[in-house]
Amino acid sequence: MINILFFAALRERLDCEQYLLSCEGNALNVAAVLGQLKSRSSLWQQELERADLLCALNQQLVPLSATVQDGDELAFFPPVTGG
Repeated sequence: MINILFFAALRERLDCEQYLLSCEGNALNVAAVLGQLKSRSSLWQQELERADLLCALNQQLVPLSATVQDGDELAFFPPVTGG
């Protein structure tokens, strides 16, 4: 299982904090995981297609080509602004 977390405004818009995705022992890349998540609904597709979406794999920022494996933690979040 891949433990997928959503943070900040993205979590609020999706109304989801955590999602478990079965990868059946297969390694996927982040783009493939996003593809599966987008298929959940048009809202998920819209929110997860944002060009400014950031992704962290095991608490490290990664590109969409990064490999995700069983037991990994994948987090999606919008850019963080400070003030």
